[in-house]
Amino acid sequence: MGGIKLYKEIEKNNNYKVSENKSIEPVPQTKPAVESDNSVIMNIDACGLQCPGPIMKVAENIAKIKDGEMLKVTSTDKGFYADIEAWCRTTGNSLVNLEKDKQIISATIKKGNKSAAPRTDNKNAQTIVVFSGDLDKAMAAFIIANGARAAGKEVTLFFTFWGLNILRKDNVSVKKENVVDKMFGMLMPKGADKLTLSKMNMGGLGSMMMRRVMKNKNVSSLKELIEDAQKSGIKFIACQMSMDVMGLTKEELIDGIEIGGVASYIDASSNANSNLFI
Repeated sequence: MGGIKLYKEIEKNNNYKVSENKSIEPVPQTKPAVESDNSVIMNIDACGLQCPGPIMKVAENIAKIKDGEMLKVTSTDKGFYADIEAWCRTTGNSLVNLEKDKQIISATIKKGNKSAAPRTDNKNAQTIVVFSGDLDKAMAAFIIANGARAAGKEVTLFFTFWGLNILRKDNVSVKKENVVDKMFGMLMPKGADKLTLSKMNMGGLGSMMMRRVMKNKNVSSLKELIEDAQKSGIKFIACQMSMDVMGLTKEELIDGIEIGGVASYIDASSNANSNLFI
């Protein structure tokens, strides 16, 4: 919080300039675009903001321009690359250009999309927010997801905060300089085989007993349920903001995971007739 306050104070100072007569004048937040295309009338700097900051910034400013006009936004949020495309699809705006140069993501958006027909999906989809990292709750999420997929639904699982531990690889260690990131990495369970029960865990004994009972009764393990879900085409989205907070990198997660943010989830849930939070 201290860093954010300092950053705001610095930005406040940068938003003013001293003219030749030493009077202080405010500098506009949105500067005229330098592109040759005159229809790009606004540049938005959303660098440094985490999800949903960049998307909210786009929504706030696109309301200020007319249909057919364009704005350009830059962001350092890794999830913004997937989020902005999903946001445009959901809101009916056009994504004219999307580029990624090192850590900077640039998107040019045209307000309105009159040439595209509105979505006519049959809303036969299932979305699940996987917030919990408990073994029993993770099992419930994947059993429902696999069942919905078997019933012909398009299924999207959005993993955030403790739910990200389900996706961690158990044999990968990434060197981290930040002390807090190191602590998170050591204290959080690495993958499906290390999760504990939400109740009656008894220092790990309850989890061990549950896995043994499941095996004796031919119940698929969580790891097998995850593999079945990926084979059947269920989409996995890992929340980039939560990954940054918890010090996780994409290399620490199992393969086949998309990185996104809240806009990616909203896009998927808009085509769903059932949304669950586990």
